[in-house]
Amino acid sequence: MNDYRNIKLPSFEGEKSIADYKGQTLVLYAYPKDNTKGCSIEANEFNELLDEFSKNNAVVVGISKDSIKSHEKFKDKYDLKFNLLSDENKKLLEALDVMKLKKMFGNEYMGVVRSSFVFDKDNKLVKEFRNVKSTGHAKEVLNYIKETL
Repeated sequence: MNDYRNIKLPSFEGEKSIADYKGQTLVLYAYPKDNTKGCSIEANEFNELLDEFSKNNAVVVGISKDSIKSHEKFKDKYDLKFNLLSDENKKLLEALDVMKLKKMFGNEYMGVVRSSFVFDKDNKLVKEFRNVKSTGHAKEVLNYIKETL
């Protein structure tokens, strides 16, 4: 299998892959769906801390299975200042093992389990945060970067 870091996905900055962020610390956070309560909270918290991430040479990128059109509405609604990747075919989401069987109102479906991944400047995965809560997570990731990288 090809290295998942080279999977190119549509974004606001053209086709992007994890490998394109080499030289910076990358925070790639996977979230279930644009414009839902938890995902909006998480996006806003990352957005509010962007200057702090930047001061630590870290870039934040969100990823979900939503379309670019959906991402545009989400970005505009909350004035998000970071890039969002669209993985409608779930290639990278499956490679990161965040697509899991979920239940809602008695129905089972495959969905994204909220998770974040930190890649160092050499593009090496150095930290995984899996099955996280939206509130306070951005600060947790920032603290890890400040203390470790």
